[in-house]
Amino acid sequence: MSIITRFKDIMSSNINALLDKAENPEKMIDQYLRNLNKDLGKVKSETASVMAEEQRANRVLNECQEEMEKMERYAIKALEAGNEGDARKFLEKKGTLATKLSELEAAYQLAATNSKQMKQMHDKLVGDIGELESRRSMLKAKWSVAKTQEKMNKLGASAADSSNTISAFGRMEDKVNRALDEANAMAELNAGPKDDIEELTAKYDETSSVDNELAALKAKIQNNG
Repeated sequence: MSIITRFKDIMSSNINALLDKAENPEKMIDQYLRNLNKDLGKVKSETASVMAEEQRANRVLNECQEEMEKMERYAIKALEAGNEGDARKFLEKKGTLATKLSELEAAYQLAATNSKQMKQMHDKLVGDIGELESRRSMLKAKWSVAKTQEKMNKLGASAADSSNTISAFGRMEDKVNRALDEANAMAELNAGPKDDIEELTAKYDETSSVDNELAALKAKIQNNG
């Protein structure tokens, strides 16, 4: 790709459109700035060369015009001196210079157009670099916030999944508790009616034993007395 073609691409580029298409605007900004700064040196050199050519073409054009005016002045002097032949030669030289002047004017116009375009390209490039430099920090900050929000959204989704898991675990626990209660109830039903006679007789047996011990203590006290 020629340098002129590349600079035309720069002239027609849209920074915002490039950033919108980029998967990672932060890296895109840095890369675009590196490319533009690298190209800036080439642009300056090429622009200076084109501007120098414009100045040279303008100088040559002015010199031709001055030479034509000079030939006309000498033709006048020759006529005033009565030397018509010399005057004719000066005018013939002026005619030759007039033909050359047309070519030089066309060359100068082309050089001036090229110089104007190159200066526009240079100014556009400097402007793009300045804009990106001023916006880089802001865009990087926004990108960082966006990435953080994205991570938070993912964590939020994970938390929701965790809540769903805990809820499901709670339902399973309730189901297990109901099964255990049903099993205990079934075991109680299978045990049949309870016989209370043994507990009742033990109660009185314990009472008889206490009475016997009480009588033994009374007898011991009487004997000692």
